[in-house]
Amino acid sequence: MSGVTIHQVAAAAGVSASTVSNVLNGRTDRMQAATLARVEQAIEQLNYRPNRAARMLRTGRIKVIGLIVPSVANPFWGALARELEAIALAEGYHVLLCNSERDPARELKYGEELLADGVSGVVLCSSLPSLEHVAPLLSRGLKMVAFDRTAQAGDPASLASISVDNAMGAELATRHLIELGHRRLAFVSGSVNSVNRRERLRGFRAALESAGLDPADAIVWPGAETAEFGDKDAAELGRNAARELLGGPRPPTAFVAINDMCAIGICRGAKDAGLSAGKDISVVGFDDILLADLFEPPLTTVRQPLPEMAAETFQQLRARIDSEPSAGRSLLIRPRLVVRKSTAPAPVLVPSPTSAPSPTPAPTPVA
Repeated sequence: MSGVTIHQVAAAAGVSASTVSNVLNGRTDRMQAATLARVEQAIEQLNYRPNRAARMLRTGRIKVIGLIVPSVANPFWGALARELEAIALAEGYHVLLCNSERDPARELKYGEELLADGVSGVVLCSSLPSLEHVAPLLSRGLKMVAFDRTAQAGDPASLASISVDNAMGAELATRHLIELGHRRLAFVSGSVNSVNRRERLRGFRAALESAGLDPADAIVWPGAETAEFGDKDAAELGRNAARELLGGPRPPTAFVAINDMCAIGICRGAKDAGLSAGKDISVVGFDDILLADLFEPPLTTVRQPLPEMAAETFQQLRARIDSEPSAGRSLLIRPRLVVRKSTAPAPVLVPSPTSAPSPTPAPTPVA
């Protein structure tokens, strides 16, 4: 039966609408057991579903949070949405998912619409250096947690920031390649005009310096200087980078990719050039998405502990929805390097036959 009202439930149970409302909102401590049973039976028989919009008008909020991600074309963001939704559902919340393409205007528009619909909390995942564009929403009461973004100067005082240690992760990846003997390394990314990507580039360079290598000799693919982040087409971005760099005069023997989809693209680009990842070149990704272990060769990557990060993100947002924290919190979570088969010792350069010294003639036997 559709379109059932709270008044119809009340009539069927022989009680007032306010009594039905008390049952729906868990206010049954002083209610007689027989009354509670009649109301619950009427709700079940009539298949009554409370009107969320009407409840919002009465209470001023609904148990829904927003999740704004760059693009679920990258499976990492889909995996985050799944983890966050599972945690939220267990706490009685629902999640509305939005793809922003890291566009500040689009993030603001989504935030305005979510706030207008009664959503009081949002997880924002763009990692842009400034959150000035969403400051008006925060001043109007929208609670926010920045995911995959460390706290920055000028952030709102109540903002929570949850992130893996991106610099450490990139340093782990780069150090692994250096320990395998690689000296000609490349960093491949779309635009690095985000907090997390800048940190990964910083970690890449720090590992080179620690090993006594000049970061200026390493390759930072020119794609990192563009205005485009490449979230939707990270695999193709990696493929194009590999084709270009491996066809150059001084090709790298190892790649640090901005994420796993980019790393998968690099592996494909190497194959286009007649080379094999894990044999002729080495590739390390970042995130450890499901495809990383299923890909051939299985991808060496930096794992972000998504279950832990999603749980902390929800708890921080829930605390801000339920009360007014005196100050924000910035939490940095340790990543872990997962070594699989896309990395191997640097290839040994064998001198070509034309450059090899002539063999010493054998002595002439003496009769």
